[in-house]
Amino acid sequence: MEKSTRPPVYYSNYLQLDKILNAQHPESDKEGVKADDEMLFIIIHQTYELWFKQILHELDIVRKIFNQPNIENNTPDIHNSVHRLKRVCSILEVAVMQMGVLETMTPLDFLDFRDLLRPASGFQSIQFKMIEAALGLSYDNRHGKSHYLSQLTPEDVERVKKVEHEKSLLHLLNNWLERMPFVKNKDYWEGFSDTSFWKQYRDAYESSLQAIEQPQLWVFDTIFMDDALYPQDRAFSADASRNALFIMLYRDQPLLQLPYELLSILLEIDESLSMWRHRHIHMVQRTIGKRVGTGGSSGADYLRGAADSHYVFREMAELTSFLLPRHLLPKLPEKVINDLSFRD
Repeated sequence: MEKSTRPPVYYSNYLQLDKILNAQHPESDKEGVKADDEMLFIIIHQTYELWFKQILHELDIVRKIFNQPNIENNTPDIHNSVHRLKRVCSILEVAVMQMGVLETMTPLDFLDFRDLLRPASGFQSIQFKMIEAALGLSYDNRHGKSHYLSQLTPEDVERVKKVEHEKSLLHLLNNWLERMPFVKNKDYWEGFSDTSFWKQYRDAYESSLQAIEQPQLWVFDTIFMDDALYPQDRAFSADASRNALFIMLYRDQPLLQLPYELLSILLEIDESLSMWRHRHIHMVQRTIGKRVGTGGSSGADYLRGAADSHYVFREMAELTSFLLPRHLLPKLPEKVINDLSFRD
């Protein structure tokens, strides 16, 4: 057997450390200004961008999986997707904690070099905008959409628009949920009862509502009972919403455990992004108060508006309003239980 002629790999060459460790060029050094914390500021933001690159890598893999015409629920593809989305959550947890390192820089430390950064701003982070678009944040739902690309180079505008025109994870998730057969396939419910599953569920849901909650019944009807009433501005279709709720309700069934875990981890990503944004808001308020951002935005006020509106999987989170305790759930037909339990 011939020995490999592949040259040995050297640690610093493999990691391109010459490029990485020589990629910090403080503006204060160029101006002869003493600003010792600018090095920290640069390294923190470079680290964020590396993590953003990894998140985009994971999301690209998951989107390719869900772009397939058919995915079995208990296959390596779903396991792989859940695993990678959990990794995204872990990265976002690190991103939130990393803010604590940046907060060791005091307001005066930042003022030593802040004016030298204009008009550069985190608002110009291309990769973060690409992450939001890859997840499913549409242009119409962006806070400050009229100027969110205004500070970018033409090349970076095209990079963001390219991701926006691709199928987002939200779009692909909707398609995947629509294909699930258990609610829509009438063969499963043959001889079930004189009323449909959703009619039975509606009756149980109505009886569970407090008087002050009665308006929720109308919302339930528009989403689950009458397709003609279904709001046209929702990201999820009627079938996708029904199947997502069905997964949440019967998550203990073996075949639905992984799909439920997938839905849960997407909500966790939304929550983690929200935590990162709110931690950013508090840091900005503490550091620059009510001053405008270096890029010209309204600073903390802009960040607060984005934090309040940039929830990608909001519709899925709202489905928890329609859950019932297990003992009130309609009993499933034996055929459905068999298929959900991998029985022959």
